Amino acid sequence: MRVDFYHLTRDPAPQAIAEIAPKALARDLRMLIVSGHAEQRDAVSQALWNAPGFLAHGEAGGAADARQPLLLSDRVDPANGARIVGFADGQWREADGFERAMLFFDESAIDAARETWRSLKSRQGVERHYWKQEEGGWREMG
Repeated sequence: MRVDFYHLTRDPAPQAIAEIAPKALARDLRMLIVSGHAEQRDAVSQALWNAPGFLAHGEAGGAADARQPLLLSDRVDPANGARIVGFADGQWREADGFERAMLFFDESAIDAARETWRSLKSRQGVERHYWKQEEGGWREMG
């Protein structure tokens, strides 16, 4: 599994997700976006609504979960068949069964992100990548 650490230094998680999610959709991949905070899931939903071209999505627990290309949830349950999971709240959760996991974190969660980075280092089959927001986009570091 590939794990991408997205260090948010410019935009909050909802805007970063709205910027990155179209890349998954362009490859015909579904994405599960997880946050333990209802307010943050609402902010992600608004960012997806306002993204150029509108990004179709829904909140988990509805009758159409399986059809949603982007599904917002408070738990790691890919009811939409997602192969990608994004953790919008900066909190790592186990992501077994996914091809890719994305951890979005800002300065307030940097210590937890560093601990997650270290804990994943020794895991078999895990490939870690660190991205930092800069003017004009994302840059992979080291």
